[in-house]
Amino acid sequence: MATPPPTDRRQFLGLLPLPERRFITDALRTETVGGVLLLIAAVVALVWANVWPHSYETVSEFTVGPSGPLHLDLPLEAWAQDGLLAIFFFVAGIELKREFVAGELRTPSAALLPVVAAVCGVALPAALDALINSGAGGHPEGWAIPTATDIAFALGVLAVVGSHLPSALRAFLLTLAVVDDLIAILIIAVFYSSGIKFWALGLSLAGLVLFWFLNRRGVHGWYLYLPLAFAIWALMHESGVHATVAGVAMGLMLRCHTEGDEKQSPGEHIEHLVRPISAGVAVPLFALFAAGVTISGPALGEVFTQAVPLGIVVGLLAGKTVGIFGGTWLAARFTRAELNPQLKWADLFAVATVAGIGFTVSLLISELAFPEDPALADKAKAAVLVGSVLCALVATVLLKLRNRHYRQLCEDEDRDSDGDGIPDVYQQVR
Repeated sequence: MATPPPTDRRQFLGLLPLPERRFITDALRTETVGGVLLLIAAVVALVWANVWPHSYETVSEFTVGPSGPLHLDLPLEAWAQDGLLAIFFFVAGIELKREFVAGELRTPSAALLPVVAAVCGVALPAALDALINSGAGGHPEGWAIPTATDIAFALGVLAVVGSHLPSALRAFLLTLAVVDDLIAILIIAVFYSSGIKFWALGLSLAGLVLFWFLNRRGVHGWYLYLPLAFAIWALMHESGVHATVAGVAMGLMLRCHTEGDEKQSPGEHIEHLVRPISAGVAVPLFALFAAGVTISGPALGEVFTQAVPLGIVVGLLAGKTVGIFGGTWLAARFTRAELNPQLKWADLFAVATVAGIGFTVSLLISELAFPEDPALADKAKAAVLVGSVLCALVATVLLKLRNRHYRQLCEDEDRDSDGDGIPDVYQQVR
């Protein structure tokens, strides 16, 4: 029999390096717990806002904080939106930095597919939303709402439905969400910042330089970094640039590679400390104040009959799914990447549907897109909830069809017959 010719096609969604697999497993475990808490917080917010609406509005609008000199007398809803989400984006910044220096984005060939998938998964929903809102009665300023992927909510759904996604698919979803977060923060910074106060922005940037300098000099001490981080955030908030930009900027400035005899980089160490706070406290509390929209028969009907909410639902369900799947398939064709033979393109389509679950950042952009029209913002939020639930339901059906196969793959990945702490599959690979 003739020997088949060698191929130059590299494998896509193959076995992850063991250190990367362990890191992702630990990170996703925290995000999964946070995702379940996020689901609970969203349900509590909906019940609270619909059963005791006056109480919900009173608590959300309760103002705390000093009025001077940086106008931090904000309602609790704004503290959740601008303050707690800065913690979320701080962790996202560290994740992005780590992906660039040690993760899937460190080499152009490995980074190309998830980056193309993320860009297409942002561009198509935005285009569909803008198209639907281009006619009379439309509001195209909400084009960015259906562009975000909520990794915590997605993992919470996976935990609830009992899906056993192999680590390669989970890693792809995480990397996709990290790039998605970067695009989201750029959109927020460029399109949803106004009335810039350059003195405050300049001081905030000076604080970021000091933050970078202290970190590079190896200076330790939370008592130095916490006040500095708060000052950077407060000045960014005062400047008119959305305050969450400060969070992602500080995350990107942390060193995420080891030096000397370090077992863990400063960025990874801080991420390990802050991620539980972000996933378990900050994001669920944000959801508690952001997801409380009035749900009724007429309100749900408007989701499918009015341009703004319809554009969001179509963007999340069709735009994200088709954009991510189509972008990945085309990139694989042009780069000669070969799909892991243990998986099918249908598996990637299911993961693309999961990525259509947009919650945290989509709710945030809903507030930013319609600051002068709370009623329209609430319709956008209702559409985010409906679109995310539809994506979750479709993804559940698709994943359940292959769940037995996923379970077997996970068991093969985790099997450690000799008990040496290294899965057998890594000792078989040569």
